[in-house]
Amino acid sequence: MADATFGSIGDVLKLLPTATVILYEVLTPIVTNTGDCHLANKVVTPVLLVICSFFCAFSQFTDSYIGADGKVKYGLVTPRGLAPFTADENAAGRDFSSYRLRFADFVHAFFSVTVFAAVALLADANTVSCFYPSLKSQQKQLVMALPVVIGALVSVIFVVFPSTRHGIGYPPATPATSSLASQ
Repeated sequence: MADATFGSIGDVLKLLPTATVILYEVLTPIVTNTGDCHLANKVVTPVLLVICSFFCAFSQFTDSYIGADGKVKYGLVTPRGLAPFTADENAAGRDFSSYRLRFADFVHAFFSVTVFAAVALLADANTVSCFYPSLKSQQKQLVMALPVVIGALVSVIFVVFPSTRHGIGYPPATPATSSLASQ
């Protein structure tokens, strides 16, 4: 039971846009002028949002495998299978058709971008100050609660429909050569 629970939590963590949100949170005070936006800030901030959203979705279309040399190799998921990012002479004879693009990849990408958009557009104080400066305190409470509700609902979706992908940052588990019990 505990293994299944931790496995589900791991699936949620690899599908949620944690790294993208952190990157956005680091860069947003700079591009929004700490919430005091001028025209240039209102142009650059949506560009940052689009770039981060792209990487959030793109990460759902990556997968990894362990090469013949024992190192983790990454690639882009395509309708025909995995297209490795780097040339791997040992991969020429390998069948990557099991890594085919599936409808679930698009669903995971959509929900991942939805969570990112909710957090970036509604929970970030600098973005809210830049684009929605006239929010009243009651509306601010709703705007702050909405990303949490969206994140919770999407997390449930990710637990019910887990991903089998091991994208960038989440390599496949390597078989253990020895266990602690045998030592």
